[in-house]
Parts: sequence; structure tokens; C-alpha cells
Amino acid sequence: MEKLTRIAGSVALTALALAASAAAGLGGTAILTRDDVPQSPPITASISGSGSSAQQGAMDAWRAEFHWIHPDLRVDYRANGSGAGIRDFIAGATAFAGSDVAMQPHEQALADRRCGSRAVHLPMVVGPIALAYNLPSTPELRLSPTTLTGIFSGRITRWDDSEIAADNRGGRLPNTAIRLFHRSDESGTTHNFTTYLKAAGRWPYQPSRKWAGPGQGVAGSSGITEAVQRTTGAIGYVEYGFASNAGLRTAKVRNAAGQFVTLSPQGATNALEGARIVGENDDLVVKFDYLTKSKDVYPIILITYEIVCSKSSDPLVRTFLRYTAGDSGQSYLSLYGYAPLPRDLLAKVRALLGVPS
Repeated sequence: MEKLTRIAGSVALTALALAASAAAGLGGTAILTRDDVPQSPPITASISGSGSSAQQGAMDAWRAEFHWIHPDLRVDYRANGSGAGIRDFIAGATAFAGSDVAMQPHEQALADRRCGSRAVHLPMVVGPIALAYNLPSTPELRLSPTTLTGIFSGRITRWDDSEIAADNRGGRLPNTAIRLFHRSDESGTTHNFTTYLKAAGRWPYQPSRKWAGPGQGVAGSSGITEAVQRTTGAIGYVEYGFASNAGLRTAKVRNAAGQFVTLSPQGATNALEGARIVGENDDLVVKFDYLTKSKDVYPIILITYEIVCSKSSDPLVRTFLRYTAGDSGQSYLSLYGYAPLPRDLLAKVRALLGVPS
């Protein structure tokens, strides 16, 4: 694949700003003023992307800082779900797609045709998936994989069920019905969550972007958040940033080491220990083990990929992704409920994009 490094002369200002940002290191965020870089002729350019709602918080923060650094460059993003984002990209309606799951073979073929070259997946965000719940009398909730599967498959229907009680010895559980919420749109979060349930808890359906079990469907991560927030007895799966911003309680999940682990960005990054790249050539699709037995792992995670044409002729696509993979773009993800990419994986993404090391 042609390395995603050639930035047209018209966006030399961007390259200088990114190099300065890289000098800050992963430990801090580099914020540049317009006086930090030489003035250049005005540039008017914009691109659009769509897809994963899981990365919406990160994308909003990236777009805001990118535009602040480069006021004449604009990136638009519509969080309409991974499936819709892939369809938009294939149709040529967007310059990139955000997806929490790799494209299926027939989608890959269509995307390659659209690009006239290989369409590649670039890992950019690690997102812990929270089990957000609304039980005012239960400040702490612990759930094992088998219990989780029972709840989301509809086998367990009340909060004081014996299986939930066994996970929460000494805890207080209300004698109320469980109100189950799931994504109604095609969602990479759904695919990752059901893949985890299949691996760890004997989920009775095949993992899919489309929910196959019972419950009430709502659109988008924000929809799940709002539904749980307003419904006593509710539980739903949603990215941690959404649950945290809404002040929702999140369950501790038992990992394969037998530990009930509180959700944290570091625990999510730890879950990628030993992950391997299974994509071919420069396609950085990652496979990880939901059953890794490290004690400090929060096991329910997803990776959001930015899907782009490997030989895209639009320099702004490359420029924006160089920023998101750079020190500044990665350094403050935890503030928004995400986890930065592990260093070894980040190094591969940066090498592909030509981000200064």
C-alpha cells in the first residue's frame, strides 16, 4: 500500500503543527496557538465521515481541536452506527467510515471496488463497553458472564433472581422486573458485546451487528444512555464515555481470572495484551482474547477502526488521521471514557500513517 504520508504542499501548515504536537509526548496534550506556526495562505477544505457512535465523544473532541489548530480545515462526522457508516463509505458518500467491527468479506469487496485499491482498517480507539444500570437501592452490582447471558437472553427476568444474588452476596437487590435495552440499529458495539457473551457466557445466538435477543431496541449509544437513565430497573450495554457523562452506575464484570473488575480505561487497554493483527498487508484488523486471564483486565471492550482507501488522493484524510493517531489525539482519550491504543499497536498505526515517532 502506498504509505499514507504524502501531504500536499497546500497543507504544509498541518504537518508542522502535527510535528509540534508529537513533541509533547503521550504524557500531555499539546495545544498550539496560531502564533506557533508560520502563516500561510488560507486553505478551505472539508471531509466527512460516518459510522460508529461508540467513538462519537472522541471524534467530537478530535474535530474540535483539529479545527482550532487549523481553522480552515473542517471534518464532519455523523454517528449513525457502524453498519450505516460502512454503507455510506461503500457508496462514496464519505471519505472515511468509523466501525467497531471489521467489514464482512462482501463489504470488503465492495469497499475495495469503491476505492479502486484496498480499503484498510486503522485501529484508533479502544472503548470499554459498560453495563449501565438503574437501581437506586443498589450502589454496587457484580455480574458474571453466565449471569449476564441469562439477563440479556431473557432467561433471568427479575433483579432478585438467585443467580444475580449469588454474584452479589451481602448486596441488596430489589424485587423488581429487569428492563432490558439494546441497540435497534446495526451496531459494532452489539457485535462486540455478543461476541464477548458467546465466548464467555454461552450466548445462544450468533454474534452480529444486529441484536437477536429480547428487550427493547433504541437507536444509538445516546439512545441507550437516555433509556437507562429514565427507567428504573433498566440495564443496557453502552460505551463507558456515555455512561460516565450521564452519571450512570456501571456493573463490575467477572473476568476470566475470576475477579470482579471495575470498568476503567486502563483495564480496557490491558485487555488488548497479546492481541494480534490478522489483517493482510497494511490492513490492521486486530483479534483479541476476551478470556485473557490477567487479573487487572476489564474484559468487555471494542476497537473502533477508521476505514479509508489505502491510496486515497485526499490529503485531508491523511492529515486528520495523522492527528488522531498522534500524541495529542491519543493523550486525552481517557478524559472522554476511552482508552488509548497499546503502544505496540499504536506504533504500527503511526508507521502506516507516517506520524513522527
